[in-house]
Amino acid sequence: MPQRVFSLPRQQSLLLPAVINPFVQDTKLTKAAVVKCVLLGIFLVPLRTILISLVLMVTWPVSVIITFKHPLKGAVEPMTGWRRFMCQNVMAVLGRAYYFCMGFRVVVKGKQVSSSEAPILAVAPHSTFFDGIVCIVAGLPSTVSRVENLATPIFGRFVRCLQPVLVSRKDPDSRKNTIQEIESRAKSGGRWPQVLIFPEGTCTNRSCLITFKQGAFIPGVPVQPVLLRYPNKLDTVTWTWQGFGSRTLLLLTLCQLYTTVEIEFLAPHIPTEEEKKSPALLASRVRDIMAHALGVPVTDHTYEDCRLMISAGELTLPMEAGLVEFTKISRKLNLKWDNVRKELEGFAAMASSCKGGRITIEEFARFLKLPVNPALEELFALFDRNGDGTVDFREYVIGVTILCRPANTEDVLRMAFQLFDTDEDEKITREEFTALLRSALGVSDLNMAKLFKEIDADGSGFITFSEFQSFATSHPEYAKLFTTYLELQRYQAIQEARPGDLELAGQPGSEEQQEDSNTSDKKED
Repeated sequence: MPQRVFSLPRQQSLLLPAVINPFVQDTKLTKAAVVKCVLLGIFLVPLRTILISLVLMVTWPVSVIITFKHPLKGAVEPMTGWRRFMCQNVMAVLGRAYYFCMGFRVVVKGKQVSSSEAPILAVAPHSTFFDGIVCIVAGLPSTVSRVENLATPIFGRFVRCLQPVLVSRKDPDSRKNTIQEIESRAKSGGRWPQVLIFPEGTCTNRSCLITFKQGAFIPGVPVQPVLLRYPNKLDTVTWTWQGFGSRTLLLLTLCQLYTTVEIEFLAPHIPTEEEKKSPALLASRVRDIMAHALGVPVTDHTYEDCRLMISAGELTLPMEAGLVEFTKISRKLNLKWDNVRKELEGFAAMASSCKGGRITIEEFARFLKLPVNPALEELFALFDRNGDGTVDFREYVIGVTILCRPANTEDVLRMAFQLFDTDEDEKITREEFTALLRSALGVSDLNMAKLFKEIDADGSGFITFSEFQSFATSHPEYAKLFTTYLELQRYQAIQEARPGDLELAGQPGSEEQQEDSNTSDKKED
């Protein structure tokens, strides 16, 4: 048995650490906690519901008066005079009363600066719908909100009081307009209230800070970081993609004697000239400051990871399978979200018969309709980046991308095509295809026929190079498999050659054989 040859050396830069999952919350409710919630809830839930209703009954007409005949779109001007007074004083008091009735105990640390000193408030970590309390404490600054939120009964009117920067999913120019509006308000010289933004863009479990979106940092103005903490023995607030739903969390929170929230205003961060030119750098620096103050790590997870997690769930995979630390991998491999989403579908097809969202070489072989053989083992090794005998989704994304670059260059594909084209007529017949797969990879006629049909796009009965190239581009595993087989065959031929053959200096081709041997040794290293 010849020693295995890795046709592509492992790249240490692509060995990723264990995934921190910031999008899951597994709150354990002990029997004692359940009994306590039930006993307290019998009295607290009805009482708090009545008090909250009374506060809302007062707040709604006040918000209607404040926003009466005040435009939300077009040439919007900041509220002034009595409107601004009522918004920053009356509405703020009613907001505090609302959260007090829900049982929140607010602890404020640090000092909030004025809009002229720091036009942007960056709040993190964002972990729950209760985080809106920071808007109340900060004096009802402007926020970024979806247009749809304005139509929400009762609360839509409250949102209008904040004069939010509106985002519309239906408007293709919405992102550009949103950034322009944020920049306009941030550089208004104090005319507009501060703009409060949750730069993570989604809820996490507060175990780390994920990648900050750049929107809040594009203006290049001073930013005041604001930290949120919920130092409670029982976590009833964290609302992530995996965990308790919003209704359950609301009920559990109402059943607590009180819920503590700490809001800490850090010193404003004044951007350097370098940071003003690079929103990504400014966002990263502010995140590092906040992570240090919180004592938590940072990760490269993004909102796209959330989307992949949801997609993984829809494909009946464990949602963790979609955690790829998208920004880190995309930065290294130049990936696009839509392409990674397609790779997830391919991974799901392989994982459909596998438990735990990890793929073994047997499932991998079954997906490719091939037997387990040395060439397939070498291919699988490209995916198995950490060498544990299985492949997770991150490794799969990396592996497929590596196979596409440089394995799917025209020269490599031309060489693979010539493997099949034995009569050199620029066409691969079904017989040529069958002969090679049967002898090289041990593929049965049944599997081979289906594969041939997939490559023969126009159903002509033979495969042209353009068809082969098109198939290999979308299925890089096969192109790499055939070239891997070539290298194994060459290595085996060298190993099986008699020592005397390699020592005959006078024989033609001896230097070439020696060169090949050295090349093989380098690949092995």
